[in-house]
Amino acid sequence: MNSSPPNSGEFGQRPATTGTIVPKSASEALRPEPGTPPPPSRRSRASRSQIVVFMNFVVTCIMLMVLAAGVALYFGRQEFNGPGPSTVADTFVVKRNSGVKEIAEQLERQGFISDSRIFRLGVRAYGNDQSLKAGEYEIKPHASMREIMELFKSGKSVMYALTIPEGFTVEQAFQRIAEQPELTGDLPATLPPEGSLATDTLRFTRGATRQQMVDKLLADQKKLVEEIWARRAPDLPLADINEFVTLASIVEKETGRSDERSRVAAVFLNRLAKGMRLQSDPTIIYGLFGGKGKPADRPIYQSDIEKPTPYNTYVINGLPPTPIANPGKAALEAVANPSRTDDLYFVADGNGGHVFAKTLEEHNRNVARYRALMKKQAEEAAKGGSQPPAEEGAGTGVLPAE
Repeated sequence: MNSSPPNSGEFGQRPATTGTIVPKSASEALRPEPGTPPPPSRRSRASRSQIVVFMNFVVTCIMLMVLAAGVALYFGRQEFNGPGPSTVADTFVVKRNSGVKEIAEQLERQGFISDSRIFRLGVRAYGNDQSLKAGEYEIKPHASMREIMELFKSGKSVMYALTIPEGFTVEQAFQRIAEQPELTGDLPATLPPEGSLATDTLRFTRGATRQQMVDKLLADQKKLVEEIWARRAPDLPLADINEFVTLASIVEKETGRSDERSRVAAVFLNRLAKGMRLQSDPTIIYGLFGGKGKPADRPIYQSDIEKPTPYNTYVINGLPPTPIANPGKAALEAVANPSRTDDLYFVADGNGGHVFAKTLEEHNRNVARYRALMKKQAEEAAKGGSQPPAEEGAGTGVLPAE
């Protein structure tokens, strides 16, 4: 017999290097080894490699973008909340119907913020695109963009004041309104009646109109006069509300002392009740110069006292046809509820007040003392090179004494 080994390719595996042959059946020999992957396709491997590279690129880009956005958001937030570049307080006007982009660009041009884009994005991030209000605002030094945004959102505009002092005529009040630079528009072409404007301080924002100021002053004075007239003393010798305002305007021009207005009013009302002429110096001035007022360097001459104007209460009986100024609340109250006194005269005491008298004899003594005081002051002024004090407004019947 042939002792050589059988052909291992037919019935089993090739002997291992260890030399041991493990016989297998034909089916076992044809079955693939467990866990042996099929041979990879060269094309599919290349395709997977390109997808992985692309996805890695995309993820890297996204991460870089997120990182850049985070950095930009951080520094943008720091810039939005940090101190601004302005070094002094100044005003800024937000015009009506202005968009955030326009406002931001103007802020940057005027040096209030460093970057208009950051301001615009910050306003949008806080949801305030439609919340910024028109107006004029005072921006503090180094105000942050957020502080500016909150200021514009609040609507707390810069407020201006228009003051019409007691005793101003309508013409003088119109002149002051015309000279207010923050107001816009024209004044009414026709002056309203004398005494019809309130003597008050009005608050307004830049861009308000002069017509609005006049309308407000007219409405306030009408309301005030009607309220005080409605609660007047019952026995006043006044025919109507026009006479009431006219006498109040005379009281306004005669004294600025709150403690003697009602007594001055009582003197004029007592004289009206007795049919005496009022003899008030301010009425002479209004008859001569009207609403423009007397020039400061123009004295009242003796000839002025005798000029027959409709307002000269040294010549006419009773009250002038209209007020001679706009009376304030205190003067109106004084006429509506005067002091209970029998005084018929008063004259200046030389110290800002007046001395009152019930009789002409007593009044003439007071006038003599007043004139002596004026003479002494004039002599002292002449020595010092200054102007002597004027006599107008001294009281009833001072120029001349009765």
